[in-house]
Amino acid sequence: MPTLTIDGKEVTVEPGTTVLQACEEVGVEVPRFCYHERLSIAGNCRMCLVDMEKAPKPIASCAMPAGDGMVIHTNTERVKKAREGVMEFLLINHPLDCPICDQGGECDLQDQAMAFGGGDSRYDENKRAVEDKYMGPLISTTMTRCIHCMRCVRFSSEVAGVDDMGALWRGEHTEVTTYLEKSLDSEMSGNVIDLCPVGALTSKPYAFTARSWELKHTESIDVMDALGSNINVDTRGAAVMRILPRLNEDVNEEWISDKTRFVYDGLKKRRLDRPYVRKNKKLEEATWAEAFEAIKKKLKGVKGDQIAGIAGDLADMESMLALKDLLGTLGSTRVEGRQDGAALDASVRAGYLMNSGIAGVEEADYLLLVGCDPRAEAPVFNSRIRKAVRHMGLKVGRIGAEADLTYKVEDFGDDAKILKSASTGRHDAAKALKAAEKPMIIVGQAALAREDGAAILKAARDIADKYCIKEGWNGFNVLHTAASRVGALDLGLTTEGGVNAILDDAEAGALKAVFLLGADEIDSAKLKKAFTVYIGTHGDEGVKNADVILPAAAYTEKSGTYINTEGRVQRTEKAVFAPGDAREDWTILRALSDVVGETLPYNTLGELRGRLAEVAPATATIDEVPTEAWGDFGTKGDIAEGAIKPIIDNFYMTNPIARASQIMADCVAAREGVAEEATGTHG
Repeated sequence: MPTLTIDGKEVTVEPGTTVLQACEEVGVEVPRFCYHERLSIAGNCRMCLVDMEKAPKPIASCAMPAGDGMVIHTNTERVKKAREGVMEFLLINHPLDCPICDQGGECDLQDQAMAFGGGDSRYDENKRAVEDKYMGPLISTTMTRCIHCMRCVRFSSEVAGVDDMGALWRGEHTEVTTYLEKSLDSEMSGNVIDLCPVGALTSKPYAFTARSWELKHTESIDVMDALGSNINVDTRGAAVMRILPRLNEDVNEEWISDKTRFVYDGLKKRRLDRPYVRKNKKLEEATWAEAFEAIKKKLKGVKGDQIAGIAGDLADMESMLALKDLLGTLGSTRVEGRQDGAALDASVRAGYLMNSGIAGVEEADYLLLVGCDPRAEAPVFNSRIRKAVRHMGLKVGRIGAEADLTYKVEDFGDDAKILKSASTGRHDAAKALKAAEKPMIIVGQAALAREDGAAILKAARDIADKYCIKEGWNGFNVLHTAASRVGALDLGLTTEGGVNAILDDAEAGALKAVFLLGADEIDSAKLKKAFTVYIGTHGDEGVKNADVILPAAAYTEKSGTYINTEGRVQRTEKAVFAPGDAREDWTILRALSDVVGETLPYNTLGELRGRLAEVAPATATIDEVPTEAWGDFGTKGDIAEGAIKPIIDNFYMTNPIARASQIMADCVAAREGVAEEATGTHG
């Protein structure tokens, strides 16, 4: 391992470490623009120049491997002059329009010009101007500001896996562009905004709305998928102004999907902000007392087995537990949390978790996807699979529908019946798993939501039992699509026949009352005969046939517990207050219990979480991936021949918040080609 001296401090580093990284290890700040620890080394901005003894000129520390015996100086007069010269070059053509630039206040160029630049420039020639590029509805471009660090280009090709971006021409005519000036065809495109060290690429929806110092930053969790990406919710007053990623190496690294980043405008639109009660077949505004009284009146005389509840994809565990407890006081145990009808078995926890962990895919050497499209279901996780394919030599096979996952996949066919032959070891997929040292299998909701989902789960379990379970390694994984799903399974929100049985019984008149806790991914037309209470945030599918509507708080408006697809317990934090009369879901159910049944035994969030820890012991441990005991799960039976239909038809429209978002609608239009043809005249 090389040992070098930096500014008089001796440090030993791992082989392959660069001089810049070694400087960071001893706490020496080295400026940089093109260098990023998650991207390949470009070495083209030259801002990271340092002095190395016996070298004839300053070296680019980001591209120089640390060598044994090196003596590095980062604060000599020559280094200072070199950095000032580089900064002077970078600012020759920069427009210096900080007062009107959205990057102002959080701009690397601003900060480093102040810290490492000179006080003036010797250049008074005319600055060059570059025409702005069209990159879709999410990214605003001012390419005159571009300093050609190429971070966006490297991210697009290396992390996102799309080759849409690059540079044209040479010298001072160089321009960074999307070649055909079209939308970036990636669910991760918004990350180039964070990567851009200047104001060349900024957020189009956020443009000219706020300055960074005006915003309050709240650390929270994303609920757009089951990954649980760590985020910062930036607010001003009562409004969410933007959502940015927060570093968590084990979950999302420092990336988030475009839906996570830009869905925030859906929090303001089509919101339910007051209770409604249906009178004479028409919904009318009501007070909370009137709404509760209407529920009490309708539930009078209704037996417990005539009442059911369905929890939606965005529900937090506190709310789901309160719903379960409330219906329990009414004599009902029929609460369902699998809104998509997936045949998940709640009896064995290892049977519905990503046991290898999100980061575990970097340890695996073979991955078999079963009815799973991680690019649509969890784009950030898909980028980690791509990282493992590119850098760790991971091989990927797939049983299911073909889709461009941005990395090489061996397709075994789109037929669920393949699992049967694979479970007996006769199929190539089984042979590939057997040959691997750390094999993984990921079962998607598309496979489990079929009528034979329980048999598919059993077959996948048997395959994993043969090839993927080894000492210190559990390669059986389930990729969920709903943030609430693991929490619902931990709470035991599973019923015989699932959500379809509840809807069918309601349609047949066997159920007299149904409670919907943000359940919008169902066919609500089947609830016309049942008295339906909807507790949620938006006027979406769930309210179409609701008799009473109770307005609830969204994930940015409450502190709630969620368990991600790998079993990691995380919590959202309250960033803003809910609009109008909307209240946190569990407080609604607690207040309702006073009116319709026995009062629930908790009055504060702390007391409710104490009850939660009793019912779901996993919630007592925050931000850790559990190790669960392996067991038998799934149901033996025949697997029907036929394709596995994808569970997500439209990445941008998977929940009520996203469907209310104009930004998401613009993304759909751009993807479908409805948007104006790129002519270079886009706003």
